[in-house]
Parts: sequence; C-alpha cells; structure tokens
Amino acid sequence: MIDSLIVFGVSLLIGAVGIYAGAKVIVDADDYTYAIITALIGAVVWALVGFFFGWIPLLGPALVLVAYLAVVNARYPGGWVDAAAITIVAWVSVLIVLYVLALVGVTGFDAVGVPGV
Repeated sequence: MIDSLIVFGVSLLIGAVGIYAGAKVIVDADDYTYAIITALIGAVVWALVGFFFGWIPLLGPALVLVAYLAVVNARYPGGWVDAAAITIVAWVSVLIVLYVLALVGVTGFDAVGVPGV
C-alpha cells in the first residue's frame, strides 16, 4: 500500500511538471502548486469519465479528452486552444522527463495527471 502511494505521488509530481511547463510556455502561469492540483483534478476527471464513457467506441475516448481539456481550460486563463496547447506541451515535456528517468533506471514510463503518458 505504501509503495503504491509513493508511486502515485511521484507520478503526480512528474505530471505536474508537464502541466507547469505547458502553462508557463502558453499562458505565463508560474505556480507549481497550482499545476499539482490541476494534475490531480485532471487525473480524477480522466478516470471517472473514462470509467463511465470510455468504453463507447470513438466517442468515449473523445469525451475523456474533452473532459480533461475542460479541467485545464477551467484552471488556466485563455480558451480551449490555450488549454489544448498547454496539454500538448505538458505531454511532450512529461515524455522527455520520463524518458530521461527511465534511461537512468529511476522510474517506469508513466505519470499521473497527464493523459496517455
């Protein structure tokens, strides 16, 4: 149980790094704590919408993504385009961080709070 909580916490922090980087680049937001909360809310929304609607072919994954983008859109200034841009930058930056950490043997290749990673 403790190991799972530690993995969740570290994965959440890594996911928040991606959101922080995306928000910094796109809307010049500079608050890592805010990014952690956004990552946590995004992960919960992603899981809930995925549980209830993710099984619907084509529509389910689209609804899950729109729900996640709605969280980012609600938490950061700008509109849907900025939310999508923040999410793309977050995804790329988390991939880079996880790749480097996996190369040195520190972690696996996954993170909480950024979809698809």
